[in-house]
Amino acid sequence: MTYSGRIQNGAVVLDEPLQVPDGTEVRVEVVTGDAVPPTEEGPSFSERYAEIAGAAKTLPETAAEDHDHLLYGRLKR
Repeated sequence: MTYSGRIQNGAVVLDEPLQVPDGTEVRVEVVTGDAVPPTEEGPSFSERYAEIAGAAKTLPETAAEDHDHLLYGRLKR
């Protein structure tokens, strides 16, 4: 089946309602030359945050496990 529509505020809006269950896999094909070509990949996560990695020297050793308690005061598990 083929349905037509437009991009509106970053979402696909179809010209006619589509009756398919949630979770149905679809494929979107751009039919005009207006699509922005993909850009080159930027720096990796570790490259972006390398300058602050390890900056928190005074955290307790259990900070990863107890982050909800440390940030929000929730009970420890």
